[in-house]
Amino acid sequence: MQNIESCITANDGMAGKQSVIFSKPVYLTGYVSIVGQKEGQGPLGKWFDEIIEDPMVGRDTWEEAESELQARTVSRLLEKSQYKKEDIRYIFAGDLLGQLIATSFGLEKYDIPVFGLYGACSTMAEAMSLASVCVSSGYADNVIALASSHFASAEKQFRYPLEYGNQRALASTWTVTGCGAVILSSRCNNAQNGRAIRITAMTTGKIVDYGVKDSMNMGACMAPAAADLIASNFTDLNVTPDFYDLIVTGDLGSVGKQIVLQLLKEKGYDISNNYMDCGIEIFDSAKQDTKAGGSGCGCSAVTLCSYLLGQMYAGHYQRILFVPTGALLSTVSYNEGKSVPGIAHGVVLECVNPAGKEAM
Repeated sequence: MQNIESCITANDGMAGKQSVIFSKPVYLTGYVSIVGQKEGQGPLGKWFDEIIEDPMVGRDTWEEAESELQARTVSRLLEKSQYKKEDIRYIFAGDLLGQLIATSFGLEKYDIPVFGLYGACSTMAEAMSLASVCVSSGYADNVIALASSHFASAEKQFRYPLEYGNQRALASTWTVTGCGAVILSSRCNNAQNGRAIRITAMTTGKIVDYGVKDSMNMGACMAPAAADLIASNFTDLNVTPDFYDLIVTGDLGSVGKQIVLQLLKEKGYDISNNYMDCGIEIFDSAKQDTKAGGSGCGCSAVTLCSYLLGQMYAGHYQRILFVPTGALLSTVSYNEGKSVPGIAHGVVLECVNPAGKEAM
């Protein structure tokens, strides 16, 4: 398999109009996923580090529950990776709530500098992209990137109170209760099975708006941004779809997946043989009533920090293009009749041996 550095341009790591190839290594040295009960009952249940049975996570409100979810994830991440909080230079983190209150109240006790991010459901890739820039540029040795969501806190803010018991549309998705986090480092110190994982490139997305106004159909709102990002990645890096073992979108669900496939075919790309969507994989559509699938910041974050990275370390995937997607709406914009723009961000993960060469 061709190594991605061979695609680099003469512009100091810049590739095309939207991408960067990291000339200095950025290693993934730790990862953790914590999810709720429903997620734990899905097809990926055995891959998660922890399944929380209590949706309130021992707190008094849904928002406090999501904060506690973040706090537990960081604690578990540091313990699992054998880092101390003093070893972490920055945290890049975000959630779906107004003013990022899950993040601010969840992470304050760690006394680590924090960049709060809002990319809607694309936040995990945004956090990993910016963390990688920080590490590769030499301004940090170890950085945490994380994202979370909670079904009940998201429903409360964006849709209807749970007590209302509204009927869910067939195209709607179920917000994942979960938090996924990684540590990105300048040095490799946790190879597994003779393999290490590097962030080798990123592609930053543009805001794409096809005029969709149905806030219950997140897949249709976000799919155009995903297709635009994936095509831009191919163009910037001068690669074809088979350059990747797997192309992964975040939370388009069954509706958005079909739109992405069609839009990319119109651009001349067929990714049907190596494409999956986290929103489809995390729930069992036949047994769990989640309509079109899963969504939320936590959807792609926990799928990456469990199944996907586990499969990479096991040698099943050599290179993945990870593309979480976000719907950029608020209750204000929706109630004012605005459309729902989308955005997607892409991160390239590649297996290498501990010496930094491509793993076989």
